Amino acid sequence: MISYESFTLNNGLRVLFHREPSSPMAVVNVLYDVGARDEDAERTGFAHLFEHLMFGGSKHIADFDAPLQAAGGQSNAFTSNDITNYYDILPAQNIDTALWLESDRMLSLAFTDKSLEVQRQVVIEEFKQRYLNQPYGDAWLHLRPLVYKKHPYRWATIGKNIKQIQEASMQEVKAFFKQHYHPGNAILCIIGNFELETIKQKVAHYFGNIPAQKKATRKLTSEPPQKQFRTKTLIRKVPATAFYYAFRMGKRTDSDFYQADLLSDFLGNEKTSPLYIELKKKKKICAEITAYITASFDDGLFIISGKLQSGKTIEQLEAALWPLLEKTAAKAISKSSLNELKLKLRTSRAFQDQGLLNRAMNLAYFELLGSAQQLNKEAEKYQQIKTKDLQEFALQTFRKTNCSRLIIQSQQDAK
Repeated sequence: MISYESFTLNNGLRVLFHREPSSPMAVVNVLYDVGARDEDAERTGFAHLFEHLMFGGSKHIADFDAPLQAAGGQSNAFTSNDITNYYDILPAQNIDTALWLESDRMLSLAFTDKSLEVQRQVVIEEFKQRYLNQPYGDAWLHLRPLVYKKHPYRWATIGKNIKQIQEASMQEVKAFFKQHYHPGNAILCIIGNFELETIKQKVAHYFGNIPAQKKATRKLTSEPPQKQFRTKTLIRKVPATAFYYAFRMGKRTDSDFYQADLLSDFLGNEKTSPLYIELKKKKKICAEITAYITASFDDGLFIISGKLQSGKTIEQLEAALWPLLEKTAAKAISKSSLNELKLKLRTSRAFQDQGLLNRAMNLAYFELLGSAQQLNKEAEKYQQIKTKDLQEFALQTFRKTNCSRLIIQSQQDAK
């Protein structure tokens, strides 16, 4: 159970505070309700570009990192298709530094030509190194548009291509900032050994004068139901043939999210899992295999991915994988297996909650989903799942017409 207090400033900034008297450190986490799904199809990669731009100097502060490091702190950020999250960790007595820095870049970035050009080149280099010049690096650049035809999930967080980042103008960048980076589109979470009134005063001092702005109405094109099996094969100079089976599933807030989460753990996250035992250990078709879910705010994906053993074929994988999935849908797993899954999950979550940063990010994340209080109800939702629930999810999900398959085939295997 994570206790917290919440309040909202007049400009719309939602604030969460969790007191932690046992730590000398504090966390300041700012979650913006903007991700790659909020981009224009002709100007993708903007949310990720801003993850970098936000460290390039703001209205009154030329260098974000220098004051924070001088205060004994560190910062970082990440962007997804749904959110952008910034966080600072520093000694509690220096929390004013983090609040000052975060409020100033929320007020306004510097928007210099030099900063834009520097960060543009950083992003382009990241695009090349992580996605284009790395084996299997561009898998999601191909898998997403294979699965999604209408919804903006059809492009990755990095963007569709380098050209759109290269062509981003200062005017477009400023417009994106104005629309998304303001108090009404943010959630601030603070953790540390403070009194609530102290936090209220500090937040009001640093953030209270930032002008209010109406939150933009999000108009996303929903993804129509998939009605046929889709497949794409890329022949590449890679060490082994890789495969990605993407099954459509519901949103992060749907009840079947919890079923999908447990089922992915059951199928592919342990050396005792069916996928591992059947396809790697027994039949030796796969060199590696796993299962996981994307936990997307809108319709997500249940992924089964891995790499083939040398000399094995996709046809052999298909002949073994689909019967295994059909068996999962036809017969419920044992109660003991389900209880073991729940126990491992509880242990993992309890370990994660020990970290201040995880607590801060999770509180803000669930507040954005609807209410931070839902974080404390997660365990109960998992506990309520029955074996028949997992079976029903498998029956509904593991249909070939609900699947998109990407193969990155090794040139050696293609001969």
